[in-house]
Amino acid sequence: MLEIFLEGGKLKKLPRMGWLLRGIPKPESIADHAFRVALITLFLADELRKKGININVERALKIAILHDLAEARITDLPLDTQIYVDKKKAEKKAMIDILGAEKVEYFELFRDYEEEESIEGKLVKFADKLEMVLQAWEYEKAGFKGLEEFWNALDYLKQSEFYEYFKKLVEEIEGLKTY
Repeated sequence: MLEIFLEGGKLKKLPRMGWLLRGIPKPESIADHAFRVALITLFLADELRKKGININVERALKIAILHDLAEARITDLPLDTQIYVDKKKAEKKAMIDILGAEKVEYFELFRDYEEEESIEGKLVKFADKLEMVLQAWEYEKAGFKGLEEFWNALDYLKQSEFYEYFKKLVEEIEGLKTY
């Protein structure tokens, strides 16, 4: 277990590269991002349960915590890089190497996120996109420009099966746009 904990600790030092490449000198770390994805997942999952949706909140939180662990090995590959590197393949290999053969359950949770196989995996992907848009807004509010592409995640949110449940929230976030 110690090795996994140390791998996870690397995420505290690794920046989210998309922000760095857009001129943000000290962007959030991957761990910063993963924490807020987990926080968003918790509240969205609980809200879905209140609305009568059958969702396993614990499973969703596990997926949220694990969703970017592979980046401890491959870093946060920005979209510009992904035309040269198969990110999914690299992350899969990194997760197998980090977790080892005995942690198959955790690898399956990671795979669920990547493939959006369950309601929990889909919700974490929704939370991930929502978090990115919130971060874009926070950077814009701090005076950074040229982040319009990150707002494109709103399209994903609006097409998600969760949009009907969180339409008001998505519209509130969209209303934060400054351009």
